[in-house]
This record gives sequence, C-alpha cells and structure tokens, in this order.
Amino acid sequence: MRSIRTGIALSVCMLSLSATLPLAAQETQANPISTTLKNELKSSERNLVAAAEAMPADKYGFKPTAAQMSFGQLMLHVAGSNEFMCATIAGTKAPQQAKLAPTASKDSIVARIKQSFDYCTTTLAPVDDSKMGDMVPFFGGRKISRGGAMVSLVGDWSDHYGASAIYLRLNGILPPTARGAKPEM
Repeated sequence: MRSIRTGIALSVCMLSLSATLPLAAQETQANPISTTLKNELKSSERNLVAAAEAMPADKYGFKPTAAQMSFGQLMLHVAGSNEFMCATIAGTKAPQQAKLAPTASKDSIVARIKQSFDYCTTTLAPVDDSKMGDMVPFFGGRKISRGGAMVSLVGDWSDHYGASAIYLRLNGILPPTARGAKPEM
C-alpha cells in the first residue's frame, strides 16, 4: 500500500512539475509581434540587398516573361513597398524620394534598396504592440489593422525575395540563402 501511495505521490509530483516546467522555462516577450517584425526586417534586408548585389548590372532589365517586372523594377518595387508599409505601420508619412527608373544604374538601385531598409529600421524602432488593432491606410484605398500591415509586410519581403531568387537562378546565379548549401542533384 505504501509503495502505491509513493508511486501516486511521485506521479502527481512529476505531473505538476512537468506542467510548470514549460512555464518556468518560457520567457515572455513584451512585444512579440513588433519584435518579430524587426527581426524579420534584418533578415529580409540581408537577403534582398544580397540578391540585388548578386545580379549583374547587365541583367537588371531581365524579365522571366514579358508580363513580369524586370529585376530592376522588382528591386524598386521592394524599396517603394518598404517606404509605404513602414510609414503606414509607424503612423508617419512616407519619405518623398526622387523617382528612379528601372533602367538606372545597378549602384543607384542597390543604394535605394539599402536606403529603404534603413528607413524601415529607423521608422519601426519605436513601434510596439500597443496599437495592433488600429486601422491604417493600405493599398487600394482600403484600411487594414496595423497588425495586419505588419503581417503583410513580412509576407511581401518573403514574396519579393522568392521572386528575386528565381530571377537569379534563371540567370545561373545562386541566391544568397542557397550559398553554402549542398549542391543540387
């Protein structure tokens, strides 16, 4: 009988300990959504700038199909989206930049992309999760929650990097995130 009680007591202790361990080991984050956005910003900046730098200057006019943007247009689209979306999320006005043509030099387009990510880093620095439900202007004249805009921006970065990786591969260039990976079979 004593061994049964001891077994039950040990089981209860183990169950209660296992139920509290994840809570004790888990750290809390004050602003999980905005912190994640800022972390994704760093990663996306690294990948998209590296993609822009990897594409040869003479391939900035490359289009996979006639209906698609050229690589230069894609990179300028990234810069413009960054400025609009980061301003929207931060509740500020997007900077007024001189119009840059997709036929501009590679160096000027790369500089513009870097500038847009610098703008996002600065503009998003004070953003926290306190106003996630506030409605903000979005594409097409509609409104979206600030949290929805954050999710959309991360999705845009992923989409744009994926597109740029395809453009690079179609030109025989390994995308930045594939470098150092095992060779494809």
